[in-house]
Amino acid sequence: MPAFNAARTVEQTYRRLDLNIIDEVILVDDGSSDATAPVAEELGISTYSHKINRGYGANQKTCYSLALRHGADICVMVHPDYQYDPRLAVPLASMVASGVYDCAIASRITGGGALEGGMPLYKYVANRFLTGIQNMFLGQNLSEYHTGYRAFSRKVLSELPLLEDSDDFLFDNQMLAQIIYFGYSIGEISCPTKYFKEASSIDLLNSIRYGLGVLCVSAALFFQRVGLSDWSFLNPDGRKLELRD
Repeated sequence: MPAFNAARTVEQTYRRLDLNIIDEVILVDDGSSDATAPVAEELGISTYSHKINRGYGANQKTCYSLALRHGADICVMVHPDYQYDPRLAVPLASMVASGVYDCAIASRITGGGALEGGMPLYKYVANRFLTGIQNMFLGQNLSEYHTGYRAFSRKVLSELPLLEDSDDFLFDNQMLAQIIYFGYSIGEISCPTKYFKEASSIDLLNSIRYGLGVLCVSAALFFQRVGLSDWSFLNPDGRKLELRD
């Protein structure tokens, strides 16, 4: 769980996880100003804290480093803001455990309920536009690239040069681009989404910055494939995950 100011929703999220199947829950608090870490610790979650806010991508890097260090074979990223249904963590993990996929993502689009769940119209339109552009540049047919609900095999997490990726929101998109570029397989399931006051969401200005970054990531992968550029996050010899204190 990459967490930031999630004290009001982390328990609700945690209680909906199937702890009969899930071996361990790890939460990394990214310098929250609320009681996220104490609440998580009280629930019995393995909790780690950044002393300062490092960013969403940096939070994930710590999450995955810890998961690998704790011996995880399959890691599922679950946002503790209860925007995604935690009950789907096991189905996501099963897609990877089956050996069919290296990565599985929960799409808010395929079920047709994104707008009904409260996704702002401008975000929905931007999601569909960016996904169409990315499918064209990346040679894929995914329903969306912007979900924050994902499962990965240990092989993916340990082999990708994830430390070359952004420490901010663009991390998610760079990671999917790496998975595609290095030939790992991706599966999708449908997931309902809920937008409400306590759920985390980036504002319009950061959404625009993110969208421009997504276009740059797609162009970078395309030009790397045709030999016209050399981006560090697409270099197989780039920096791999390690635990950051």
